[in-house]
Amino acid sequence: MSSLLTNSSAMTALQTLTATNKNMTATQTRISTGLRVSSASDNAAYWSIATTMKSDNAALSAVKDAIGLGAATIDTMYTALDTTKEIVTEIKKKLVAARDAGVDRAKVQTEISDLQKQLKSSASSAVFNGENWLDVDSSAADYNATRAVVASFSRAGGAVSIDKIDIDISKMHLFDANGDVGIFDKDRSADFSAGGNVTGTSVYDFDISGVTNEANDLADLEGLTGAVDAALQELTDAASYLGSIKNRVDIQNDFVNALSDAITRGIGQLVDANMEEESTKLQALQVQQQLGIQALSIANSSTQNILSLFR
Repeated sequence: MSSLLTNSSAMTALQTLTATNKNMTATQTRISTGLRVSSASDNAAYWSIATTMKSDNAALSAVKDAIGLGAATIDTMYTALDTTKEIVTEIKKKLVAARDAGVDRAKVQTEISDLQKQLKSSASSAVFNGENWLDVDSSAADYNATRAVVASFSRAGGAVSIDKIDIDISKMHLFDANGDVGIFDKDRSADFSAGGNVTGTSVYDFDISGVTNEANDLADLEGLTGAVDAALQELTDAASYLGSIKNRVDIQNDFVNALSDAITRGIGQLVDANMEEESTKLQALQVQQQLGIQALSIANSSTQNILSLFR
């Protein structure tokens, strides 16, 4: 039955064309944004997971920056420790040479004094981002012997946590304004005070220019050499400790970078559009759209055929 008031064929064709246009719009959106889930209405579960993961990944980016800053600080301190180790080794060599009875110890002391000044200079200049772990004042109100490098950000059961790598900088003090604490300004006079001609109390301020060939003076000189060697061992321990921290921070940095990449890939699996698939869909929908328009045109023209019945 044909009706002038109701064109069922046209209504069906219009519904089909409308659905095709809606699907085409969605496909074009996926192609233009590169996302198959760009809002909660697309897939609430995936959108929620991806949004949380993106937030966590942003936090990991901040962690990477913090690790980089910590690594640079550690590297600065480690370089200074390595430099001072070479200086102390040179001082030790000159003390061994000064044991010879024919050596002008005043001239040897002149060379040693220059090296002692270099010890202080190296420690004082080991500064990065306002931090100096080698030349400190442990009596200061804001002093804290523990430094921390942010290592990671994690989420478990909805609870977040921030892990840190703690560093005990008291193990690497070379100079401390608080007194007998630093490796170089520590009072070691008990090892070289018998003869009284070695002046000073520490590796930083001793003076051998007045040392004679008397037995007590030579004993003091040997004791001083032993004290310098003890300082060198403490310095080596400090460098080893910081070196292990440095290695741990480097490993953590590599891990955080790999973790961030893994999370990014995981987010992509949830929300990224398959561009090959979407392109194929778009071509199919374009054909469907053309056919829908043609079908609607045919359905609308059917009413014109009724007029021929009255001719």
